This record gives sequence, structure tokens and C-alpha cells, in this order.
Amino acid sequence: MGARVAGGNGDAALAYRRLSAAYRQALRCAEDVRALYRRLERAVRQSLLGLANALEAKDPCTRGHSERVGASSRELACALGLGSEAAETIAQAGLLHDIGKIGVPEPVLRKDGPLTPEEWALMRRHPLIGAQIIAPFDFLADGALVVRHHHERWDGSGYPDGLAGEAIPLGARIVAVADVYDALTSERPYRSALPADRAVAYLRAEAGRTLDRTVVTAFVRLLERRVEL
Repeated sequence: MGARVAGGNGDAALAYRRLSAAYRQALRCAEDVRALYRRLERAVRQSLLGLANALEAKDPCTRGHSERVGASSRELACALGLGSEAAETIAQAGLLHDIGKIGVPEPVLRKDGPLTPEEWALMRRHPLIGAQIIAPFDFLADGALVVRHHHERWDGSGYPDGLAGEAIPLGARIVAVADVYDALTSERPYRSALPADRAVAYLRAEAGRTLDRTVVTAFVRLLERRVEL
């Protein structure tokens, strides 16, 4: 009897050791998978950013635009009290907000004069194209919504879906303000860059009409702090 009990205890101990070893192996495999996923995520982000930068590099007037919009969007999201994860998502969307222009014919993108109605129809497709490019990646799914809606306007006059007010995702409202300001203060083929005070005056005039008043107010405060520094 005693021998059988001792043998049973030995078998249980052996089974426990094997189970523990299998568990540790599973943990190591899980960590390897997570590390691989993180490397893949970084590679995808870098590839998409490279694509966006390559698109901008063709035009001196837009070079650096997306990086500035991304940085301002992150800062603005934090100023509005959003958490670090949400702010990072919005910053990534700001970096990639114009990536859909890869699907717009270059003559339309580089045109010096006013666009025809047909050309505007092509240009207005870029938020949809951009969202379609990044949406398949789970870690950019929330950013895809920001990219899709960054040309929506508070009064419903924007595109592609004509959303209005708070129906527009907050991240898109944030990127919209950063985008408009950077576009106004940058050289364009059809106009000179506006000085900061005139760009701010434009934002204030559009607050509550095409742009979210709360977001504009927070952004103007950020600009004032930059001047103070």
C-alpha cells in the first residue's frame, strides 16, 4: 500500500513538472508572438509614413505638412484631456491624413489654378482612399475613422459623409483644425503663406461654423503658449 502511494505521489509530481514546463514554454511562445507583432506593427507604420512622405516630397509646398499636423494633433489631443493612447492614435492619423492622395491623379494635386467640379470630385475621394489603405490594420482601425472624416465640417458642409457637430469623431475634429492652420501658414502654388495672426483670425471666424469651437479655442491657446516660450 505504502509503495503504491509513494508511486502515485511521484507520478503526480512528474505530471506537475511537465505541466509547469509546458506552461513556461507557452508563455515564451506568447512573448515571441507579441514581439513579432510589435515588429510587424512598427514596420507597417514606417512603410505607411514613408509612403506619405514620398507623396509630399514631390511638392515643396507640402513637404513636412503631415509631420506638423501629426505633432500638433498629439499636442492638441493632450490639451483637451485625452489619454496618451488616444492622443497617439490621433497623432498617427494626423501623420497619415493625406495618404489617400496617392489615389488622386498628380495633375489634379499639382494644379496651380482652381479645380473643376470633376477634379474636385477626384480630390474629395482622398479621405476614403486613405481610410481604406490603413483600415485593414487592427492597430490603425481607430485612426482610419479619423482619416476618413478629417474633412467633415461642424455645420455639415464637409465630406465625404456630410457629418455635422459631435457626430464627427473628436479625433477628426482635432486633425481638421491642425490641418487647416498648417495649410494656411504654408506656401501653396495658388497663394502665399498667411502670417500666424491672420491664420488664427481665420480659425476664430470658422469656430462654431465649420470647425469645432472648443478645439479651436484649445489650439489657439497652444499657439499663444508657443509664442510665450
